[in-house]
Parts: sequence; C-alpha cells; structure tokens
Amino acid sequence: MKKQNRRDFLKALGAGAAALSVPGCMDNKNESEREKPNILFIMANDHASQAISSYGGLLSSHFKTPNFDRIADEGIRFSNCFCTNSICAPSRATILTGKYSHLNGVYDNSFRFDGSQATFPKLLQISGYETAFVGKWHLKSDPTGFDYWIRLPGQGEYYNPDFIEMGEKKKHERYVTDLITNFGIEWLNNRNKSRPYCLMMHHKAPHRNWMPDGKHLKLFEDIDLHMPETFQDDYSTRSDAAKRQEMSITGHMNFAYDLKYTGMNETEEPDWGESLMKKQFERMDQEQLKTWNDAYSPGNREFKEADLEGDEVSNFIYQKYIKDYLRCVKSVDENIGRVLDYLDESGRSDNTVVTYTSDQGFYLGEHGWYDKRFMYEESLRMPLVVRYPDFISEGKVNTDIVLNIDFAPTLLSLAGVSPPDEMQGEAFKAGLQGNMPRDWQSSMYYHYYEFPAVHQVKRHYGIRTNRYKLIHFYYDIDVWELYDLRDDPNELNNLYDNENYESIVIDLKKELLELREKYGDSD
Repeated sequence: MKKQNRRDFLKALGAGAAALSVPGCMDNKNESEREKPNILFIMANDHASQAISSYGGLLSSHFKTPNFDRIADEGIRFSNCFCTNSICAPSRATILTGKYSHLNGVYDNSFRFDGSQATFPKLLQISGYETAFVGKWHLKSDPTGFDYWIRLPGQGEYYNPDFIEMGEKKKHERYVTDLITNFGIEWLNNRNKSRPYCLMMHHKAPHRNWMPDGKHLKLFEDIDLHMPETFQDDYSTRSDAAKRQEMSITGHMNFAYDLKYTGMNETEEPDWGESLMKKQFERMDQEQLKTWNDAYSPGNREFKEADLEGDEVSNFIYQKYIKDYLRCVKSVDENIGRVLDYLDESGRSDNTVVTYTSDQGFYLGEHGWYDKRFMYEESLRMPLVVRYPDFISEGKVNTDIVLNIDFAPTLLSLAGVSPPDEMQGEAFKAGLQGNMPRDWQSSMYYHYYEFPAVHQVKRHYGIRTNRYKLIHFYYDIDVWELYDLRDDPNELNNLYDNENYESIVIDLKKELLELREKYGDSD
C-alpha cells in the first residue's frame, strides 16, 4: 500500500479515532464537544525557571522571554511547581500517567515506557479529542494515544535532525526548534475542526549540548552575565553526595562538546567531544556551518591565546555555557510566540488551554553545576504557566505546591474527563481560578534512582514542605540533609545534626514515611 506523506495524512485525519464509550469517564455527558477546551501542552527540555523573566532572578535583567511571560501575564504562574524525579524520561512518563516512577515503570533514562498504560492523551482521545504529539519523546517506545505523532529519535539533533513520523524515519532541513513548531502548526491547520484537540509540543532545547540557531549565535556577545552567588559553593556542611557528583561546570564539561572550543585537542588520545561535534558539523549545510564558524572561531582563538588563571578560567567557561543555554531558550521563546499568534489569528485563543512547562529544572551555575537530578531547589522546581481565557483571569500567581503527577488529572478535569483511580496526582483545576482546596497538599515527595550512572548523583529521596526540606541519600551511602528554606533559600547550611532542629527532623521523618506509604514507594 502506498504510504501517505504528512500533508495527505493530516488531511485524512478528519475521521480520526472513533470516540469510545468508557463508563464513568465523562464528568458531564451533556456537555457539547464544541464547548470542550482545546489543549496545547508545550514542554521544553531542561528549561530552568531562572531562565524565564517573569520568574525574576539573576538573569532577568539581561534576558527577557516575552512570549513565556505573555502566557503568565494572560493566565497564571505557579511559583512552587516541582518534579518528583528530576531527570528527563521519568518526568515525561510521570506527566503522561499522573503516577510516580515506581508505578509507571520509568525509574531512569534506561527504562522503556509501557505505552499500554493509561495516559491523559489516551483518555482524551477516547472521550472524543483529536490528539497529536510533535517533538522530543525520549521514552524508547513509540507514542500511543495519539491520532498523529512525529518524534525525534532519542535526544535528537539541533541541526537538520531526523524525525520518525508514524514509524517512518526521515531527515528534515532546518533548526530543530523551528521544525517542531512547524509540525505543530501544520497539524493544527489540517486537523478536524469539528472536534476539540490535544496537541503536545515537546522541544529538544535547551538540552545539552546547547547548540543555538544561526540567528542567535552572537546574542550577549558584548556583555558578561552575572554568575550565581553560590557558584563557588564548597559544600562544607553537606554530605559526600554533593562532593562526589560529576556535573560541575569547571570540572566536568567537555571543551569541544559543551563549550564549542573545537580543534584544540593536542593529545594523541581521541576526544569524545571532538568526535561528537564532527558528527554535528556533518549534519549542517554549508551556510549553517559558515555561520557557526564565523561566530565561534574568534572565541576559540581567544581562549587558546589567553593566559587565564583561577577565577578567570571559571568565568570564561561559565560565560560560554550560560550564553549558549540562553540562546537556545531564546529560540524556544520566539517559537512560542509563533504558536500564540497562530491561536489569536485562528480565533481560538479563548477556548484553548495553553500550558508551558519543562520536564524539570536545571542548574545554571548554582553550586557550580549544570544538569539536574539533585533534590535541591534549582532542579526540583519546574516552570509552569497556564493560559485559558475562558476560565482563568489574567495575572494570577499561585504559591501552592503542585507536582508533575498533578498535570494529567488537571488537564483531564478541564476537559470534563474523570481521572482514573490509578493516577496518584490531584487536579488543581480550582486552583487555576485561585480557589485551591483547603486540604491541598502542603508537602511533596521526591525520589531519584539513577546511580551509578552519568553525573554520579547518589540515589536519594526526601520531603519538601513550605519551609523545610529533608533528604536521605542511600544505596552506597547513608546520610541525611536538612534545610530551612526560609532562612537558607540557597541550601548552603545542612542542619540535620543541629540539636535545635531535632524535633523538626522527627516530625519530617514521620511525614516522609507517611508519604512513602501513601504513594506505595520504598528503597
């Protein structure tokens, strides 16, 4: 049988998947399909809330994200949204299923997602929604519960990447963030307009190794960005877990792969970063490669010729990292603007739930680190902004604790679909209007499993309340850490052995055990 191309396939989606009848699935069976909100779920990869100007912080004086901010200004911003396992694939599985890692089966990036389990797109599809996925999937198995999908294989590439479209792999010319947006808008143009839709648009950026698009390669060229005040953190009060990690900016980044200082390997030993960058350059066309070399060659020469020492080296490396990271974020922000403009032009903005988030937070030099994984604030906190003009008034800020397990039940509730009992999260639909239930969670449970592995972050679990955080590192280590987030927001002073906090430790351990029992988790 002849294979359809994308345009033919999208035009043929009108029939879609037949809406199935599921007992107890609909909250209001008399509600018209046309009255159901459209759902646009946009997610970036490793986008720290510190890199969104509406969240404030050190970078906001030099770096603006007007389109992320627009969603927040026209809707609601959550200042205490947290992930339950700060690493890519586990968070994605949790967002889809509303379940912790030990129940959805994706403990770390090596596990394959079981697509037969209930997910919120699958339940929306059953209830009559037309569903689609475009972008980075990163769950090893193919997407299920979608009428249409096109995904990157694995992490994907920044320049001229391959995509797998409904099982067929093909290389596409252009920058990955632009392509993902193009695919999403094309699907919106050709979908069945008589049905509500759920589109998940997942960007690769700003994932390592932070390769910006050509037009942003010289952004921040003439300025130095401020370093975080904890960049030189010596972990003096903390356990060996913080000291034995392998994710420090000055100690563990690869000069060629991460910092783009290529052609400087003078040893006979092959450099893995040089090899990977060579493959990236081979994907570029001549114009892209020229633009890249014009931007980075002067910096390569400058670094090679400079006689830097001590803090000068640290600042030089940090500037290279943070600028490339933010340049990638800038492309995502501009493409978010394209989508928001499309919604306005189509006249469907008021009845569309636009959600923007990241799969977890990220270190932008805090504690001297990049990456995520630890339960400390920078990687635990996820950005979350939601706009839905028919339901949410403008300019709201919510400070309650919400988790990525809560996303699925919330989106289902907005669509009038009852979340199944197996979902462990709670819907914060009322919280979108400022009416969070009085008995809403005042603490959260976290569990990270991936050790021994890349970056060597110890296995740990813990509890975070509005004021305190208690963490237990285990497996090949048995240590505890306690932080008073009100008095020590940077988490520099471990209070676990402080006798003045003895009763607080006892209470937190009791509550931690209750949360582990509630969610059915153990070591």
